[in-house]
Formats: sequence, structure tokens, C-alpha cells
Amino acid sequence: MSDQSERWVDATQLPEELVALIDTLRPGEHVLITRNGETIGTISGTVQEEQVSSTDSEDVTVVATAMKLSASARDSLSERLGPGYIVLDLHSAPPTVDVLLVPPASPQLIGNFRALYPKARIVITEIEDAELGVKYEGPVRRLLDAGAEAYLPSSTIPRLAEQLDRAMTQLRQLTGDTSAPLTIEWSGDRTLE
Repeated sequence: MSDQSERWVDATQLPEELVALIDTLRPGEHVLITRNGETIGTISGTVQEEQVSSTDSEDVTVVATAMKLSASARDSLSERLGPGYIVLDLHSAPPTVDVLLVPPASPQLIGNFRALYPKARIVITEIEDAELGVKYEGPVRRLLDAGAEAYLPSSTIPRLAEQLDRAMTQLRQLTGDTSAPLTIEWSGDRTLE
């Protein structure tokens, strides 16, 4: 029994203009095929073999984006991350992705991503980049925009103490505040500075 999702058409059987258009598609870009104004199919760009084979797969971290990003936004992210990374649209990424960037979503959706990509590190991100036309705002971004200075996703009180101390140190460095350092005390004989 054949898998219906793996049907294929030899490009030599298609009109040259269509093949030329397909060749220009980048990962995550699509061409809709319509009949009488109704979409009947989609052709999606994928990773070209030579792009992946030119680097040692052990040395490349594959990042998939589970949000709609333009090819230029993905290229910009990939460029900023450096040669050790490749950034792909989720629909073009292999099931073995290393990192999955996800906008704020429901726990159920995150669980579904976990099931689909069991080895991936799932990273929730809120992005706002007007230059690249990207805006995925969530509750944390709204709280920071309202005036909060930090968000600390702590799992325990000791972890909160570490995160708070680090955040306060960074805030003092950014603002040039030379006042006395924050000291955090808890029961016992330990003091954090």
C-alpha cells in the first residue's frame, strides 16, 4: 500500500514556465494552483539538497519556525545566528529539527508540537520587528510594554533568587545605577549578593 502523501510528478513533465517558478521558491513559500477561482493544490518550496549537504549535519543546528515568517525574515534570523544554523519554515523542515520556534500558544498545541518533534527544543518567542513585518505579540510582551522591567519564569524559590539577582545586576549595568547591590536573604546562613 502506497502512502498518498508521497505522490510526485517528474519536473520534465511540467511546462518550463512552471518549473522555473518552482525553482525560485524558497522554503516556506507557496504557489497556489486554482481552477475557476478555487484552490485545488499548493506547491511549496523546500530545502535544496546542495544547501544541506554543503555543511556537516553534525555541525548545523536546524531551526524551524512555527509562525508565518517571510523568506527575508528567516534569512535574516539565519544570518544573525551564523553558519552553524539553518532556519526553515515548519512546513519545509524535517521531523528531526533541533529547535522549534513557536509563538505564544495553548498548552495543547505545544503538546502536539512535542509529539511531532520529540527531539526538538521547543522555544516560545514573542517577536516584533517592524522592518521585517513580523509581529507575534503575547502576554509577556504586553506586560513589558505596560512598564514591567523583567519577566522571570522561575520554577523554584532558589531559581527565582538566581534569576532576580542576574536581572538586577543587568539592569544596574544598563542604567549605570551605582547604588548598593541587591542582597537576597533566605532562611539558613546563605546570603546572595
